[in-house]
Amino acid sequence: MTEADLIIVNANILTLDSQGSRGRSLAVKSGRIIGVWPEAVPPRADIVYNVKTEVMDVKGSTLIPGFIDTHNHLLMYSLFRKQANCSTPPNRNIGDILKRVKELSAKTPEGQWVLGWGYDNTLLEENRHPTRQELDAAVPDKPVFIRHISAHFGVANSLALEMAGVNEHTADPKGGRLGRDGDGRLDGVLHELPALELVQSVIPTPTAEEMASYIGEGAMDYIRQGITTNTDAGVGLDYGLIELDAHLKAMENNQNPLNMRLMVLHHLLGESGPFGHFSAKELDAEIQRRSNQRARLDSAKLFQDGSIQGYTAALRKPYYNAPDTVGELLRDQDSLNEEVLDLHKRGYRITIHGNGDRAIGSILEAYEFALKASPRQGHLHRIEHVQTAAMEDLEKMRELSVAASFFINHVYYWGDRHKRLFLGPDRAENINPLRSAQERDILFTLHSDCPITPISPLFSIWTAVNRATREGVRLGAEQAISVEDALRAMTIEGARLNFQEAETGSIEIGKKADFAVLGADPTAIDPMDIKDIPVEETIINGHTVSTGAWHAPKYVE
Repeated sequence: MTEADLIIVNANILTLDSQGSRGRSLAVKSGRIIGVWPEAVPPRADIVYNVKTEVMDVKGSTLIPGFIDTHNHLLMYSLFRKQANCSTPPNRNIGDILKRVKELSAKTPEGQWVLGWGYDNTLLEENRHPTRQELDAAVPDKPVFIRHISAHFGVANSLALEMAGVNEHTADPKGGRLGRDGDGRLDGVLHELPALELVQSVIPTPTAEEMASYIGEGAMDYIRQGITTNTDAGVGLDYGLIELDAHLKAMENNQNPLNMRLMVLHHLLGESGPFGHFSAKELDAEIQRRSNQRARLDSAKLFQDGSIQGYTAALRKPYYNAPDTVGELLRDQDSLNEEVLDLHKRGYRITIHGNGDRAIGSILEAYEFALKASPRQGHLHRIEHVQTAAMEDLEKMRELSVAASFFINHVYYWGDRHKRLFLGPDRAENINPLRSAQERDILFTLHSDCPITPISPLFSIWTAVNRATREGVRLGAEQAISVEDALRAMTIEGARLNFQEAETGSIEIGKKADFAVLGADPTAIDPMDIKDIPVEETIINGHTVSTGAWHAPKYVE
């Protein structure tokens, strides 16, 4: 018999193991599961527990493995929490956004930047981006920059553009574009990451210590949603190396309780980057060392296109309402092939953003190039979002053992507009083709891409199961998956994608004691109610880390 540190009793346990077994109680020692029983309380003959043992009576609530979100932007979300909320809702029009920006400006010290996030031009009454002239009218005396919900666009006022050295004669950067009005003058809109960088490069960077503190605050929002393992999918995206320092400080200082995985931007890994000569094994060891073994390297992160709603995702066929537009690949094929091969040979798992089917095809071509030149089993190179993958793309993914992390929330938040505007009825029905990926035995997970959409694994599961849009349409019902499979996509399949299925992702003896306690069993209620299930508690490494219904430990006879 083993003495337990924690015993959970009177639970409905969904283990999500390979047999789909269930239990009623479990015990934890030193952060590991040491027993799972069908009885509501572990038999006294099986386990030692006394007044020093924490006993958690969940009173019939459902215990599942902690959620694993394999793609979001924790640091970006944590920074955005400090900025003006320009999203819809609550804002209905550009005037509402300008009011929020002006209110924040009134609280912002002289000379400092006024920042906002989350506007969506396609949801605003005006159905367009705000302009620099409108931002100038609201805040004429401070630099202003607000970012689009997709994070691929933004708007700057005149002072911000001036500080960035952007004027009427500035050329469009490769892979990006400076917006212009009907007279050919700058309208302040910045299209795609290279254009955004022109302004973002002059915005004062918070210190690593400040960022670490913000990460700690943001992480608690994630934990309250039942997330125990999380992947930041763009370390170095906005501010470079300091973002990695901030993540590691947040772990080292115990400000972030999450198990963390980090996708490091490729430019930090290139020849001129700080890790240009690091192998994946060496960088992973450095990350583990500096985070007290609580963070791991996930992958090298690249981009090959933009967003569908911004007409910058690279499609094989034109946009439905823009027959002259097919989007743009961010890299020429030879350049992408060579960088992917270099990273692959240095042992990196590679992750590439691909929304449009043409971009997905290009990514697969690069992966195939690398794997033919340097074969490697178990690589699990990834494609992120995979919005418009064609069946031929899924077949190639299966052939190459390429995994997918689907931005499933796209169905709800943009599905109606994809059907009506961007992709048309036929292509929109097949965005996020989960069932087709499942039929081909492709390893896939679901993600929120927070802050692009709110962080909530239960909402992502709800979307995967119901395929419901904002307007109440069921979009692509044939691509829906079962509740059990959606749960697995955010637990054990996430663990597999993270190469950690022996450690976490299911409730089995020997695995880490990472759990979420739910107010209802997702498999036993109306699937349309899944998104509204309360997360009552989150447990990481055997420790309660969120505010829930339990206070002092209680001893159970």
